[in-house]
Amino acid sequence: MRVRDAMSSQVLVVGPEHTLRQAAQMMATRRIGSAIVIDPDSEGVGIMTERDVLNAIGRGLDPDVEHTSAHLTWDVVYASPDWTLEDAAVAMARGGFRHLVVMEESDVLGIISVRDIMRVWAQQHTSAKV
Repeated sequence: MRVRDAMSSQVLVVGPEHTLRQAAQMMATRRIGSAIVIDPDSEGVGIMTERDVLNAIGRGLDPDVEHTSAHLTWDVVYASPDWTLEDAAVAMARGGFRHLVVMEESDVLGIISVRDIMRVWAQQHTSAKV
């Protein structure tokens, strides 16, 4: 199975000037663990995860003052929609992260998480038993 088959194509996009609280509220409302950050003044696409928010608050920073731009990852590993789920899982394990932005050329197509991979693998395993 390919990344395109398991990824979420509905992604949350926030700007670099959103506060951590705003980003966290949007992620919580949608019950997702990450948001894509697009900064028109920089190159590339960044990602903000629930762990980024947690780390900032754990350091005593104010989520109403801190902006996403200061707490996101710009050095993102992007997945191709044609990668296998095994390719994505290996990239996540190697990098120590739980989300991959799925891109084709310069277009964000979606995001794939460890949860997405587990869901698909569990469905395949259950289907194989029937």
